[in-house]
Amino acid sequence: MSKSNPLIYQYLKKYQEDPTSRVFAPLAEAYRKAGLIDEAIDIAREGLQIHPGFIGGRVALARALFDKHLYENVVEELNHVIKDVPDNLVAQRLLAESYLMLGRVAEALGAYKMLLYFAPQDPETAKMVSELEVQAYEKGTLVLRTDPRKEEVHFNVMQTSEAIDEDPDEKKRKWVGSIELLQGLLQKVERYKALNSHRK
Repeated sequence: MSKSNPLIYQYLKKYQEDPTSRVFAPLAEAYRKAGLIDEAIDIAREGLQIHPGFIGGRVALARALFDKHLYENVVEELNHVIKDVPDNLVAQRLLAESYLMLGRVAEALGAYKMLLYFAPQDPETAKMVSELEVQAYEKGTLVLRTDPRKEEVHFNVMQTSEAIDEDPDEKKRKWVGSIELLQGLLQKVERYKALNSHRK
């Protein structure tokens, strides 16, 4: 079947000529688009054994796993990706959608917020954030906001039952600690963006 698809045949030929090349990623994507999901997963995993740090390969594998409805596996793959490359919008969106499919509203909300941070003009993402905020409250989740600048809104999540059961001082201490943790994460993201801008 691969020979009937010129793109697959082209990538497959290159991959067979050099199995150590990174062409496995576009080959996996071509397989996925052709509906050959199992082949896409197999070739992506095979290539990642040689290039475990190749982001394009991880994303290609995650896309194929998503099409296979293996959302837990997608989350596992993409958590590694966004840790190293937080501004990879494809990975951030796929991660958010996977959390959503798993019914993990709080994590989906956090992923969509990070996506909105890197693509603030995206109306679809902004709409999803608003809808998920409502769902988060309905599910008994408190969303704590910190707004160092008007256009940046970041959150931490805590179960309502935990907040009610704690005494005010302890609750305040934990909230402050959570906010400080988030601010530290944001500083790392800013440093990452600054570093990349200097490299360009």
